[in-house]
Amino acid sequence: MYDVRWDRVADIVVLGCGAAGIAAAIAGQASGANVVVLEKMNERHAGGNTRLSGGIWFDNRNPERAAVYLESLCGDFSLPPQVVRAWAEETALNSEWLQSLGANIAHYGDYIPEYPELAGSDCYRGYLGIDGKIGDELLYRALMRAIQDRNIEVIYESPAIQLITEPSSGRVIGVEAKKDGKPYRVGARRGVVIATGGFEANKQMVRDYLGLANPPLWGSPASEGDGIRMAMQVGADLWHMSNMMAIDGVDAPELGAGFATLGLVGAKSFIFVAPDGSRFIDENVDLRHGHVLTHGRYQLFPRERSFVIFDEQARLAGPVVPGPGELPVGWNMLMEKYVWSEDNLAEIERGWIVASDTLSGLAGKLGLHPEGLEKSVALYNRYCDAGLDEQFNREPTTLVPLRSAPYYGFVSEPILAWSNGGPRRDANARVLGVSGQVIEGLFAAGNVSSTYSWCKDGGFHIADALAFGRIAGRTAAGNEPISV
Repeated sequence: MYDVRWDRVADIVVLGCGAAGIAAAIAGQASGANVVVLEKMNERHAGGNTRLSGGIWFDNRNPERAAVYLESLCGDFSLPPQVVRAWAEETALNSEWLQSLGANIAHYGDYIPEYPELAGSDCYRGYLGIDGKIGDELLYRALMRAIQDRNIEVIYESPAIQLITEPSSGRVIGVEAKKDGKPYRVGARRGVVIATGGFEANKQMVRDYLGLANPPLWGSPASEGDGIRMAMQVGADLWHMSNMMAIDGVDAPELGAGFATLGLVGAKSFIFVAPDGSRFIDENVDLRHGHVLTHGRYQLFPRERSFVIFDEQARLAGPVVPGPGELPVGWNMLMEKYVWSEDNLAEIERGWIVASDTLSGLAGKLGLHPEGLEKSVALYNRYCDAGLDEQFNREPTTLVPLRSAPYYGFVSEPILAWSNGGPRRDANARVLGVSGQVIEGLFAAGNVSSTYSWCKDGGFHIADALAFGRIAGRTAAGNEPISV
């Protein structure tokens, strides 16, 4: 019927083996479909940012209130009511579904909503995780056990290149991938689910859509926007492409990714400065998964390059990045197995952090305005002595002066954790074209097409991936099968 020579045929072809892709595969099979998963990376590095993340999701205690909360978080960037309702109802089922797969679920820590003042935040009942723990690949491994138990085939090292459509109708009927260096075409009787992750590792897309010149990557290098590009080629519309989550941190170029510093963890004698050496923010500002409250409104943060300056007292306070016992997440820690030194000296020797006996010398090494940096440190130290930060109202208990030479610093580019935008989809995870029409046979879930148009709370990305992954799998399985 179609002039394509298939190497393989399945009811549903899932692209990507993270939380969304695995959820789609399991849900599709449970709905009676034969499923195959194509994964870009090798088995050692598969799993996208699901494998590298905290792997925890929020406890949605009330779907009706959760819908209100999501609408509040969207702010001026509203979502279709049907998408909001589907998200609210399906995210409330995440734990029950994971338990049905054999996972042990428990609360992690004692967390409250990051936006308690917003309507609907009372839906939020903290974090849930596998065995009540965070990171360490726990969610990914639990999902992989479930997919293996169901004999769903995952074909590794097979990156999807382009979607294949039926010429007369435009329906997506399969995908062309590359396997062993050769074209590998897989037909899809019921549909293709794109779950390929975001575009954080695509430098050009990051420049075009996020306005960031060259940010270090936090997560998987596989997140190159493949699914977005393929969807666009068959006419998909896009949504909230400028939304993202970045984090403060230090780059480690030879490892290929950066580290989150999280306010230098236990240190207090530090400041953030701009290229002219001036302070520009409360260094302990309340970070809310990519946003901060500034001048009465929520804004993306960080978006600009800054410089982190600290002294010998801060260096001796412990590692400037959280260790595996605190936060076992990220490419460098989980894939590269890098453990930051307790005294930060190994990283200083590597050049990730620069040192100098004087502030002016440090400024020269970092490319900062020397007089500006000296003036900022002197003013900050006076605030510390007075116990009052007159510039940014930093919490008095964190005001510790920088007076212990040597001095240290590093460039803190916005380290890109994940992008949020991608192909526009409806409440059934069906990809929509530029005229609002459904592109038949094409579905999207996870970070390739995140629900979040603006603010998001903790555990929201995993919750979204699991929820719409299941929706995509069920919807695709319900499609009328065609012969391919």
